[in-house]
Amino acid sequence: MELVKNHRTNYQKVLTLAESSWDDALSHGITSLNACATGVNKYSLNSGTEFRHFCTTSYLGLEFHPKIVQGAIEGIKQTGLLRIPNSRNRLKLSYLHDYEQRLSHYFSCHALVTLSCSAASSGILPLLSSGVLTENKVPVIVFDKYAHYSMNHTKAACSAETDIVTIDHNDMNQLEELCRREKFVAYVADGAYSMGGLTKINDLIYLQDKYGLFLYLDDSHSLSAIGCEGEGFVKSSLGELNDRTIVVSSLGKAYGASGGLAMLPNNGMKEKINRYGGPSNWSQSLNAAGIGAGMASLDIHESEELIHLQKHLQNIIQYFDSLFDTKEKGNIMPIRLLRLYNDSIANSVCSLLLDKGFFTSSVFFPVVPRGQASIRVTLRADMTTDDIDEFYKAYTFAHKAVS
Repeated sequence: MELVKNHRTNYQKVLTLAESSWDDALSHGITSLNACATGVNKYSLNSGTEFRHFCTTSYLGLEFHPKIVQGAIEGIKQTGLLRIPNSRNRLKLSYLHDYEQRLSHYFSCHALVTLSCSAASSGILPLLSSGVLTENKVPVIVFDKYAHYSMNHTKAACSAETDIVTIDHNDMNQLEELCRREKFVAYVADGAYSMGGLTKINDLIYLQDKYGLFLYLDDSHSLSAIGCEGEGFVKSSLGELNDRTIVVSSLGKAYGASGGLAMLPNNGMKEKINRYGGPSNWSQSLNAAGIGAGMASLDIHESEELIHLQKHLQNIIQYFDSLFDTKEKGNIMPIRLLRLYNDSIANSVCSLLLDKGFFTSSVFFPVVPRGQASIRVTLRADMTTDDIDEFYKAYTFAHKAVS
């Protein structure tokens, strides 16, 4: 396996292959839309079209929760401003400090809150590549082929510090070969993937125990939705974080608030990231409304309501799987791809679904591999079986109409 010193993003090639499909989606009126919320998971376009959102990442439906909304309001009232406009490593709101302390205690980690999960990865991964987070041992950085773009886009910066390798999706044989061959390896991947599927966490635990593999895992799509305390797929599998594991997650998906969360194993690592993490600590720290919403979400997490929402979400997933046969069927994550394989057909089906009152996403290259165009559906705890039945009828109609 050849080590590649530098990785380009290849925007020119991506645009050449994808631009016509995006133009087609725009012509079908299924992208670049503006909407107003009219109810719980209900929206209206300026054209008057009303729809239910079947492709959000708010898997527990918390963005409409009155406690979350009130928490955001109270956050601003309590602090009297949105944020202190300077780098957070110089001065930050004590409210943000209190929030990180609560998150640290709840998730059993050293929590670093950032403006977004992408900002966290942009700041942390180049540092990890340099060895400063691993006692000056410089790792070879191995990216899963399907690692989210929020991590993939850092390859060029990381390659200035160390060697970069990209392996096939979830290929543990390739990863173990590298672990045998190299002195120190760090693996960058998702815990739960945005297009469905999970990492092979038990294999990763084995490789970490045997070779000292460093794990950098983005678990944005499972935080809150999975785990008895909403700690996500990765953290619920790993338990306490060791010094060779970092988990990053979005606080704007199932968690129901905003911002990003880096779950770090020790305070020394957090201090280095605070000082040198660039995008994770520039003058753009999470504002008081986001913190207040996050505090309210923690209140919900600490109550029985979290378990109730998680159970209902799993029931909705199982009911959806009883009607639709997808490759993700049986997966605990609420992401399903209805594969149509043709970009134009996917756009047409997506447009007809919107006409029927269901907003979904037609996904095509580079979001999914070429020839794998699909309708992406994400399920929520505030959906009912009647919602799923109506969607099934609408999808069956749309699919037949364009076949």
